[in-house]
Amino acid sequence: MSSAWLPGRVIRPLTESDAEVYVASVCFKTGPPGPAGVEVERLVHDAANHRLPVPVARVSEAVAASAEPLPGGGVITFEPGGQLEISSACAADLAALVAATRADLAAVEALLADGGLCFGSLALDPNRPPLRSLDHPRYAAMEHHFDRRGPAGRTMMCSTASLQISLDAGFDSPGTAGAKQRWARLHNLLPVLVAMFANSPFLHGVPSGWHSNRQRMWLATDPTRTAAVPSAADPRLAWARYALDALVLCIPSETASWKAPPGLTMRNWLRGEGPRPATLDDLTYHLTTLFPPVRPRGFLEIRVIDAQEGSDWEAVTAMVIALMDDARAADLAEEACAPLVSLSDPIRTAAHDALAAPALASAALGCAEAALMALPRLGADAATRNRAEDFVDRYTARGRSPADERVGRWQRTGSYFCSPEYEKGSENAR
Repeated sequence: MSSAWLPGRVIRPLTESDAEVYVASVCFKTGPPGPAGVEVERLVHDAANHRLPVPVARVSEAVAASAEPLPGGGVITFEPGGQLEISSACAADLAALVAATRADLAAVEALLADGGLCFGSLALDPNRPPLRSLDHPRYAAMEHHFDRRGPAGRTMMCSTASLQISLDAGFDSPGTAGAKQRWARLHNLLPVLVAMFANSPFLHGVPSGWHSNRQRMWLATDPTRTAAVPSAADPRLAWARYALDALVLCIPSETASWKAPPGLTMRNWLRGEGPRPATLDDLTYHLTTLFPPVRPRGFLEIRVIDAQEGSDWEAVTAMVIALMDDARAADLAEEACAPLVSLSDPIRTAAHDALAAPALASAALGCAEAALMALPRLGADAATRNRAEDFVDRYTARGRSPADERVGRWQRTGSYFCSPEYEKGSENAR
């Protein structure tokens, strides 16, 4: 077998069968549910003029004003359009995760304020065009790849923000919260998460009719890497096949463009159709370019939730963890979501209609009630419980999502952003 050259070393090419075995073997690292992480991603605006572009360099300069690490142990990264993401350290439980992320967010918000910047309140920028300001060959190749299908990919890259929650996969042994069961339950829950937490109703400055335009952009982007992993008795094998059948987004190189040949899948590359033999490093990198609604990275990374306004991230994170990690809440959520199988395209319906769809409204309320009952059992503190209850009172119990509040505010005030009166009233309610 010939060898393939990569910077600094020689690595043997990878076979198709070995690739499937590798992907299946690393997707779930089994263990007891409990530890969790969260990635709070936000759009960043000039505090004096929310319509001004804010490049990555300006955001980076603002948060670099302090040499101290984030107090909760989180890490700051940036997305191509200047979005800021705080990735928490893995926490032992919900209470520890929330406390650490609260501290990190407070520290970052203070640094941004000193730099004349602020976080946005939406999951898709309502006005500014999608401009990439992060200069890296990965993102240039990504932009080129997505542009072949239309503008949705560029919008997704540069103008959207999400709240990503990561959970342990669970045990494999009988009688426990098995990884296969948790994988299936989480996928059944996805439409409720899209609908209940939809927070991106604007496109090109006006309400579009969709409650989650962020999810709409994902649905219109390369489906070989953004569609849900097909349901299967063996999710490991399903994920391995999904990964190999996905188009290659980019091919890292020290000397050339990272653009991949059009139409090249990882499977075909492994079969010899690429510019050179594919290696394990190539496959490992390819996995980082896949963005399904639930991405198995050893743990389960939930990617369908819109970024939230203010402290609502805390309520959302707590309820999602409760619905997966509390046994009684997980059972109730499964029952509440069962009728959603009647929807022809549940995630698209959730992104468009949110809780205006009766089936989704009913399922969301059942899930919300189950989550609220579970929070004390998971050790959530009073502030977290109050914020979750307030969220449900404001939105879910009324058949509304945050997107409905955003549109109502815009109709009343012409503003896309949280008013001082709203902030004061919301804080008093908490």
